[in-house]
Amino acid sequence: MNLLVIGGAGYIGSHMVKFLHNEGCQVTTLDNFSSGHRKSVLYGNVIEGDFGDYYILNQIFKNKFDAVFHFASSIQVGESVINPEKYYQNNLVNTIKLLNSMKEHGILKFIFSSTAAIFGNPISIPIDESHPKNPISPYGRSKLMVEQILSDYDRAYGLNYISLRYFNASGADPEGELGECHSPETHLIPLVLQAASGRINSINLFGNDYNTKDGTCVRDYIHVGDLCRAHWLALKSLMSGHESQSFNLGNGVGFSVKDIIEAAKLVTMLDIPVVSHPRRPGDPDILVADSTLAQSQLGWVPQYSDIAVIIDHAWNWEKKISKYSTS
Repeated sequence: MNLLVIGGAGYIGSHMVKFLHNEGCQVTTLDNFSSGHRKSVLYGNVIEGDFGDYYILNQIFKNKFDAVFHFASSIQVGESVINPEKYYQNNLVNTIKLLNSMKEHGILKFIFSSTAAIFGNPISIPIDESHPKNPISPYGRSKLMVEQILSDYDRAYGLNYISLRYFNASGADPEGELGECHSPETHLIPLVLQAASGRINSINLFGNDYNTKDGTCVRDYIHVGDLCRAHWLALKSLMSGHESQSFNLGNGVGFSVKDIIEAAKLVTMLDIPVVSHPRRPGDPDILVADSTLAQSQLGWVPQYSDIAVIIDHAWNWEKKISKYSTS
């Protein structure tokens, strides 16, 4: 298949490019490198540009792609509250432009990278697809709006999609070629490992009074490799005639912040300094996915459900990049 990966230089997108290449696909990456890294695109063609630029899209879509993967959203919840314009412009307006260009060129298969943030504060755990959707940030609202638009475009124009709502993407390429390198980094596991490697002085623990077993937030961590396999299965399902649909993706098991820190100590065999702070507003006590629907309809089962394995893969990557950053 001939596939376009929007945001293929980012964390999940770059892993997806490698996965698709290994499956024998012809892959093209479109990325403006505002947060992704050119060196992370290990395979296929690379085009620099914005996915909301009609001129670039019209040139690209002269090459008839079988499907488009979209990983190019802005993703920082806190930033979206401070600067909602950026999130509605990039995540919503630019995605509409992308979908319109796809429609005009007859490219009607779309895999969308969505998020558990569309659900807001949970009223039941684990969270399945029927859970009420009440996002509490511009980031979450921008993603939910795109999902609603996709449903309308499916009915009106036959643009078939699968939207994958994942919880906490984590881990790194088991072969050590790729990993997580956001700037600034906001995800817990890479920050904990940066504290272990010495790239940062300590890990900040925000709140120890949540209604959980140890007072810290509980989250569902899903390995980036499992996410890639879910996207691949979603594409194959669409190509086989599966109707448009949305799926939640997670391991179905929650780990607290303290669990992650202790597991990282065991993996790294290093001390990890922790500095406690008051809780941040808007952090739910527990977020855990119910992925039953993805398992039953896509045949997707996580392969890396052991948190120690997830952290070990991320630690191998952290050791590699921290060596470079200090050399």
